[in-house]
Amino acid sequence: MIEDKNQQRTDLSQLGEFGLIDHLTKRFGVNQPSTIKSIGDDAAVLDFGNKKTVVSTDLLIEGVHFDLSYMPLKHLGYKAVVVNLSDIYAMNATPTQITVSIAVSNRFPLEALEELFDGIELAAKSYNVDVVGGDTTSSQKGMILSITAIGVADDADLVYRSGAQENDLLVVTGDLGSAYMGLQVLEREKQVFQVNPNNQPDLDAYTYLIERQLKPEARGDIKDLLKKLDVKPTSMIDISDGLSSEIMHLCKQSKVGCNVFEEKIPLDPQLINVCEEFNIDSTTIAINGGEDYELLFTIKIEDFDKIKANPNLTVIGHVVNEHEGMHLITRANAKIPLKAKGWNALT
Repeated sequence: MIEDKNQQRTDLSQLGEFGLIDHLTKRFGVNQPSTIKSIGDDAAVLDFGNKKTVVSTDLLIEGVHFDLSYMPLKHLGYKAVVVNLSDIYAMNATPTQITVSIAVSNRFPLEALEELFDGIELAAKSYNVDVVGGDTTSSQKGMILSITAIGVADDADLVYRSGAQENDLLVVTGDLGSAYMGLQVLEREKQVFQVNPNNQPDLDAYTYLIERQLKPEARGDIKDLLKKLDVKPTSMIDISDGLSSEIMHLCKQSKVGCNVFEEKIPLDPQLINVCEEFNIDSTTIAINGGEDYELLFTIKIEDFDKIKANPNLTVIGHVVNEHEGMHLITRANAKIPLKAKGWNALT
């Protein structure tokens, strides 16, 4: 990413905290009828009547969760919103509001934060959520971004991680592993650039993988799709830390085991090609990669006919008795215990 060194720079100290908040948040209107009081008071006021409220928070830290040498700030703002909304969709709920909190060092001028908030604004519009508050403070080093997402659902629609039952089918949306390989491509190109800054990368062969890493989308379409198909999942979780890790969460919460079939795991052709280029096993990437923000859920076996022809959904296995454990069945028909090798926020 080539940076324009002649960009205008407005020092944040010129605005002060409240001036900065006013400047960055004046773009946000109110679209949700449940938003009674938005930005500008001690707290947002939301009225959901007889609905259930769902809340989720994520923290993104520079150098741990993102690298600004290849992550544009607008993309970062967009992604920060999406990863939180994915948690709301994983409850089979509809996101309605977010709050945005940010800590930045003095290396970030106002224009950088405007770019970040451009991405936040685009995501809020795309997913029809209101930005209703947050906080800003200074950081000794780098950027820290925290977003809280709030959603709403009828009690009857909510889906938890704990409802999977023996003989249920394991289903995933979309394809898996692409975001992780996008990250590997970006990291490789960063190292090449550090050695030779005049070398401009040709990323045409990796566009899908890079987009999955830099601008993921949350599966807000799945709730309505399943409703139209007359299918209610028995359990659900979003795939943020890797498929194997999420399957294990779901099985432990539901007190069940599972068999996952390697040959059923959906992979994009670009992922397969790039895994060959990097000499990495595509199944290992698909089950351990993380950051796909697809949904993993279980359905009753009687509902299979309703979903079997849908291109958005893939059955990858089934639920078994807890005592049978959690296994991957390989293409060679070997049975391997599932292990969580995905993202661990504390390592």
